Amino acid sequence: MVSMNQDRAPILRLEDISKSFSGVTVLDGINLNLYGHEVLALMGENGAGKSTLMNILSGNLMRDSGKIVVNGNDVDISSPRQASELGIAIIHQELNVVPTMTVAQNLALGNEPKGRSGLVDKKQMREDALRKLSVIGTDINPDVPLGELGTGEQQMVEIAKAVASRAKILILDEPTASLSRGESERLFDIVEKLRGEGTGLIYISHRMEEVWRLADRVTVLRDGHTVATSDIADVDQSEIVAKMVGRKVEKLYDHDERSAGEVVLDVRDLRLSQDSPSVSLQVRAGEVVGVSGLVGAGRTEIARCVIGADKRFSGEVSLKGRNVAFQSPKMAIQHGVAYLPEDRKVQSIFPVRSVEDNISVSTLERFESFGMLRKHKIREAVGKLMQKVNIASRLQQTPIVNLSGGNQQKAIFARWMMRNPDVLILDEPTRGVDVGAKREIYELIGEQAAQGKAILMISSDLPEVLGISDRVLVIRQGSVVANLESKKTTEEEIMGYATGVLQPQRLGPEHDEIHDNDEVTFNE
Repeated sequence: MVSMNQDRAPILRLEDISKSFSGVTVLDGINLNLYGHEVLALMGENGAGKSTLMNILSGNLMRDSGKIVVNGNDVDISSPRQASELGIAIIHQELNVVPTMTVAQNLALGNEPKGRSGLVDKKQMREDALRKLSVIGTDINPDVPLGELGTGEQQMVEIAKAVASRAKILILDEPTASLSRGESERLFDIVEKLRGEGTGLIYISHRMEEVWRLADRVTVLRDGHTVATSDIADVDQSEIVAKMVGRKVEKLYDHDERSAGEVVLDVRDLRLSQDSPSVSLQVRAGEVVGVSGLVGAGRTEIARCVIGADKRFSGEVSLKGRNVAFQSPKMAIQHGVAYLPEDRKVQSIFPVRSVEDNISVSTLERFESFGMLRKHKIREAVGKLMQKVNIASRLQQTPIVNLSGGNQQKAIFARWMMRNPDVLILDEPTRGVDVGAKREIYELIGEQAAQGKAILMISSDLPEVLGISDRVLVIRQGSVVANLESKKTTEEEIMGYATGVLQPQRLGPEHDEIHDNDEVTFNE
């Protein structure tokens, strides 16, 4: 993709955009041009200023200084409605949906079709929803409450809404973070189609392979500054990473050889419902077991059932040889099983509470003395953990919502490190996290495994699964269909089992046997 913008006027121009919060500068003189028929990748570590910049463009924040020019006109964007009127749409990384409303209602929100009576025309709204969903190639039922859909399907609804707006400037913030490979491919087709129709797209992603596949140019932010803008053909990935972090990042996946110990977590014939297939798996001390599969395959549902967040229909869960029946996640935590959910904003953090409170919340009873909390001891213990996970000590009393996504995730890791569980179940542990924080999280996972923790890691990032795990369990339609040794398998083989192209392995109830798959059988 060769830049051809020299003779064209940009459809969006940002000049010297600055923004501060409580005296702290988060954007300092940002400059950016976006052209029609272009995908501009915007990259940078969490905390670089990308989200603040996008919130200014979408009307959720006002800039302190600088100029915004849309189609040659100086503009002030004071609200999301005004952004929409200017032809700007954004798909946020954190879903902006109403879970209790139906898919059709969410798609029409703020622009509901009215009948002659002045009331909402529900039939027309449903027909409009079907049309919008068909444009992006999904068959989601428009009549179901959005909250009943998985995260990936909710994201597809958001994408359908943005595409239907006919915006000429479309901002996509980590759009594939919750999507399956198939859904991601559909999104890529949509991006290329919109570019061909003249739309200018700002594509925010930490996934290098996506950027190099889609982008024409790339702009890098670091610490609130624009540090580089280049044609994608003129740079390589290592240069971009170095510009993002201001230093050379060593190999992402670099774990030492691990020897698995005794079985710690043993799940046998677990059924989520009467009609669901049974699931059996084991995780040993000092072992990282990756769980792969398409969105909707049942990976998260299995994890939630194990920890007691959802009821199981039948089956057994054993911890260090002892049969347990967790009635709630709290009970699981008390027995040494910790769970890091896929949606940290909704399920992990207490947004307005401090970093200290968020880290210590699951371990407060250890700091009680005669019914009183020893706050100085909490502060001391949290401070040491923050240093361990590389969160600046000055942030200890800061509301966690003000931290970058990477620091929020590391704070949740620190919470469980303080708890010191026997089993860690991690669901998409690096979703929406920049490359520097990813490396740090991988190191934390490796350290926990080296200390003898049994780790079950659900991830849609196949390079991550292969790079961090010792074994990979592939889930398809609620069943474990393959148990693979990470060093001897490939992304293609994992996807073969996940999609049903490869026939399921014959697995015993404990999956002790590792399959090299020298011979594989393909379904017709």
